[in-house]
Amino acid sequence: MPGPLHGYRIVDLTSMISGPLATMILADQGADVIKVENPDGGDHTRAANNRRNGFSASFLNNNRNKRSLALDLKDPKAKEALIRLVATADVFVQNFRPGVAERMGLGEDALRAVAPRLIYVSISGFGEKGPFAGKPVYDPLVQAMSGLATIQAGSDSERPRLVRTIVPDKLTAISASQAITAALLARERTGEGQHVRISMLEAVIAFLFASDMGSQTFVGDEFPQQEAASFIDLIYETSTSYISCAVQSNKEWEALTRALDRPEWLDDPRFKTPALRQRNIDTRLTMTQEVLRTRPAAEWLERLTAAGVPCAPVLTRGEMIRDPQVAATGIVVESEHPVAGRIRGARPAARFSATPATLRQGGPALGEHSEAILTELGYDPTAIAGLLQAERL
Repeated sequence: MPGPLHGYRIVDLTSMISGPLATMILADQGADVIKVENPDGGDHTRAANNRRNGFSASFLNNNRNKRSLALDLKDPKAKEALIRLVATADVFVQNFRPGVAERMGLGEDALRAVAPRLIYVSISGFGEKGPFAGKPVYDPLVQAMSGLATIQAGSDSERPRLVRTIVPDKLTAISASQAITAALLARERTGEGQHVRISMLEAVIAFLFASDMGSQTFVGDEFPQQEAASFIDLIYETSTSYISCAVQSNKEWEALTRALDRPEWLDDPRFKTPALRQRNIDTRLTMTQEVLRTRPAAEWLERLTAAGVPCAPVLTRGEMIRDPQVAATGIVVESEHPVAGRIRGARPAARFSATPATLRQGGPALGEHSEAILTELGYDPTAIAGLLQAERL
């Protein structure tokens, strides 16, 4: 069975990470995603570091299962080809700065004229309005403005810290892919398309309110989070390597004291209840660390597991891809790319029982499918040759 989005066509004019990852999620689920790129270099990630045979890891990890159409949209004939393509599509996705698509003649009104039921998607950095709307954006700027960097620091008074992965880009991608499928579902019910707008800033702020914005929740009773619950992460050093363990309930706390051979902690008035353990968290975690440093990680993980304490090893990237639990899920897979060779990646995280997502092909070469796509649009060989020749000039 093909993937759940088989039969839907998505025209993708995005580059970098947030847009391409969003459309790759949909491509993995069966959609025909046509990546429209400038023939002069294409997606910026094609030029990223860590390359083999002309393909960067960044490009491959965000663009599999897509077809590439190279068009110089400054050429009126190329833009005409794009408009003809959009007329066959269900979704159009762009992540230009606000206003750029309209100036290019690719705004919602222009495209809806040829595709009335189109789902038009705009991904931006800071949104379409406000003093930052037209500014260039990268992930660290959104971490800074959203409050994420301060949250990562642990307290309003501490030096802000960046999360060491591009959370805003990837979170925006996941949010956008979900929004696109929701818009397609709505269209199935109403017959009407719509404009989906999402910014990296909005995606992160919405994400943070689920667990990190309690101090600002009650209007009129806001307070600065000058004091962190703890500056100690739940990562512990053992005599060999690092592990993580966490306890919440009284039952888990009792289990931890058994595993660590510290029954006297149960009588400590600072740790009698979950609220007291939270209030004295730095002391509690420091005491836990002192004990865990005395034995090897493997021994502690065995003891903690036997006692019923939630725990796990801390793995490096190289260890993670070979870990037995990761292997059991089948999430890390290998495939053969026709140019880049044998590559490793993560299969789609969601597993569908009836319409499984598949890895049909690796990231495409720039313009790899131009001739085939233009043929599908009704261009004859002479017109295709003329158009592609113009792109090469």
